[in-house]
Formats: sequence, structure tokens, C-alpha cells
Amino acid sequence: MSILADLRSHIRQFQDPRKAEALRRFFKTGPGQYGEGDIFLGLTVPDCHKVAKVYDDMSWSGVKILLTSKYHEERLIALLIMVRQFKKGDELVKTRIYNHYLKSTKHINNWDLIDLSAPRIVGSYLEKRSRQPLVQLAKSGNLWKKRISIIATYSFIKQRDFEATFRLADILLSDKHDLIHKATGWMLREAGKKDVPTLKKFLKSRYQKMPRTMLRYSIERFSQRERKKYLMGEI
Repeated sequence: MSILADLRSHIRQFQDPRKAEALRRFFKTGPGQYGEGDIFLGLTVPDCHKVAKVYDDMSWSGVKILLTSKYHEERLIALLIMVRQFKKGDELVKTRIYNHYLKSTKHINNWDLIDLSAPRIVGSYLEKRSRQPLVQLAKSGNLWKKRISIIATYSFIKQRDFEATFRLADILLSDKHDLIHKATGWMLREAGKKDVPTLKKFLKSRYQKMPRTMLRYSIERFSQRERKKYLMGEI
């Protein structure tokens, strides 16, 4: 049995039809919804991490095949393996994984897949490189590419580097999708955890035109009094 076949056999031990049905609802897989048509096996995220840890030495060809799976959890496991291989790899390995990640965004097509991988692959790779690829993603017409762009900046935020987060937030300020509002607000909030005055400076000239969800997420850690003033437009 190949390692890929062995992994898939291992995955099936965690299958749970009731969880699969709940996940289909949770990740909005109905007609016209953002996750339309996605198929779930019923694994939890901890289950997926366990499998990825066992198979993190899988061949690159196997990982690439797994990332194209019709099953959501198999794609997640492929991404978690990529994260682990990226962390351990040399510059050639990191570059190969980064490039393939950006070529495979049609398979990285839900918010959990992005949130668990984009900072650790895209963000980590670009920490000491140009951030222009993120600008291109943010300006694309693709929901998931836009989410990758802003979530990837979490890696920079941890280093107290907020420039890319604020630049992308400006680009995404007029976006119409709730998942982008949440992601951008979340990253702004994380920047605020590191430097409240810098976040407030950014918000001052923008908060009144921000989507409500984006603003609520970004000010979540402010005092109740401050949050009320922002939401009432009284700053």
C-alpha cells in the first residue's frame, strides 16, 4: 500500500457521518453559499493535526495529490503537512511549497484551510521579502485569494510589523464579503494587541467608512466606553 493510500485509510478511521453533516452546514456548502459543493468526512481539526503529524514525511508528489482531493479534510491535512514540511525545510523546499501554495488557491477554498496555513507558509516566506504578492492577491476578484492576503500578515504582526496589514486593510476596506470583513478586522485587532496607539491612528480616519463587522472585530479589545464611541461615530 502506498503512503497516500495508507493515509487515506487512516483518515477513514476518524469518519463520522453526523459530524460531516454538521460541518456541511457550518461551512456553508449549500447552493450559492461560499463553500458550495464541498464534501466532508466528519473529522475534527485535532483529528487532522494527528494525521498530518504521522504523515509529515509524505512525498511531495503525494502531498500535491492530496491537496486536490474532493474531501475538505484531506485538503486540510495536505496543507498541515505542507506547513510542517515548510517549517523543517531549507530555502529550496520553502520556495517550492510557497509557489505551489499560490498556484493551488482553487483548492484552498474555505476560511479554515486558509487560517491554518497562510500565515505559516505565505506569511513566513514573505517575512524578509517583498509583500507585493499579497497586494496582488488582495486586488484579485477571488474571495479566497483576498483572505489569504490579509491572514498571511499575521506572521508579520507577530514581529510587530504592521505595514502590510494596514496597506491590505485599506485595499479591502470596500470589500463586500463578510468573510473579508471578519478576517481584516481580526488582523487589525491582532495588530492592536501589539500596539494600541498605532491601531487607533489607523482607525481614526477610516473607522466611519469601515464595514460594521470589520470595525467591531478590530475594536473588540477596547474598553466598552471606547467601543461605543467608535460605533456611534464619536471619536
